[in-house]
Amino acid sequence: MTLKKEQVLGVIGGLGPRATTRFLELTTLMTEAAADQDHLNMIVYIFPSIPDRTGYIQGSNLKSPLPGLLTVTRELARQGADQILLPSVTAHYFYEELQRAVTVPIINAVSETVSRLKEAGISRAGIMATEGVILSGQLAGAMAREGIHPVMPSRDRQGDVTHLIYQNIKAGKPPEMDRFHRVCEDMRQRDAQVIVLGCTELSMIKRDQELGAGFLDTMEVLAQTSVIRCGKKLRPGYRNLISR
Repeated sequence: MTLKKEQVLGVIGGLGPRATTRFLELTTLMTEAAADQDHLNMIVYIFPSIPDRTGYIQGSNLKSPLPGLLTVTRELARQGADQILLPSVTAHYFYEELQRAVTVPIINAVSETVSRLKEAGISRAGIMATEGVILSGQLAGAMAREGIHPVMPSRDRQGDVTHLIYQNIKAGKPPEMDRFHRVCEDMRQRDAQVIVLGCTELSMIKRDQELGAGFLDTMEVLAQTSVIRCGKKLRPGYRNLISR
C-alpha cells in the first residue's frame, strides 16, 4: 500500500478522555521531529458522551455505543482523515461495523498488539483489560489464532483490574498499585512471559510507575503504528515496545 506523503490521522477520542490525552502525548514523544511540521496532522474528536462500551457488552447498559461511534467515524472520513484511530480496545468490539462504514482504514489495536507479540516470539501472554474485552474474547481469540496462549486473570484478580480502570484511572485517582501487582503476580505464576496492558487507560500506570520488564502497552502500539502509517519518522527508542 502506497501512502501519501502527508497523512491525516483521525482520532475518535474521549473513550476515556485521559486515554486520549495519553495517545496525543505518546505520538509526540515517538515522532522524530526537529520542528512542528515534522509531527502528525490530526483531526481529534472528543466524545465522552458515547455510552459505556463494557456495560453494553455485559448487557447492563442497553444503550449501544455504535451509533455515536459511527457518527464520529464517518465525520472523520468526510473531513479528510487518511487513517482513523480508536484509542479504546473495548470499543474494538465494534471494529468490523465501523470499518464497513468507511473506506478509510481504521488501525486495529488488537491485531497490531498481537503482531508485536508474535514478532517477539512470545508464546504465553497475560491480558489486563476491561470486562468487555475479556467477555468478548477480542484479544484472547486473536492471540490464540496466532498460536499465542492467552493467560487470563482469575475472577478475583479481574475484579482488581476493573477497580484500577474504573475506580482509579477513570475517576482521576492514583492507581492502587497493590492491586496491579497482585494481578501481575497471578499471571506470572502461570508462566505469562509478557503482560499486555489491554486497556488504554492502563497506559497511565505505565507512564507514571516503574513496572519493570515484560509489559506491552496497547496504547504505545497504537501510537507507534500511527506514526509509521502516517509517514513520519519513529524515534529509535520506540521500535521495540515490550519493556526490558
